[in-house]
Amino acid sequence: MFEIYNDKSGKFRFRLRANNGEIICASQGYVSKAGCMKGLKALATNAKNKNAFKTHENRGGKWTFNVVSGNNKVVASSQSYKDKNGMNKGIKSVMTNAPKLIIK
Repeated sequence: MFEIYNDKSGKFRFRLRANNGEIICASQGYVSKAGCMKGLKALATNAKNKNAFKTHENRGGKWTFNVVSGNNKVVASSQSYKDKNGMNKGIKSVMTNAPKLIIK
């Protein structure tokens, strides 16, 4: 399910939570709620495409992913995962849950 919230600076953000409540990925800050909704819908659309997921292993050996839109801009970024298998489960969860567009 998606959550929309205001961060400390007053910007709108969204995050996608798995069924167990863990945050799978989160957005950048948006000036308006309408802009945030547009980003949320872009994630829901692009999550259907495996090629929209860009993965990365950092120097510490942790894995993350970004979901990019058709214009190659980052729509959402994941939390860090301790291994690639965990990250792949996160990607699968985004692909399953984001297109449902359930908003809290």
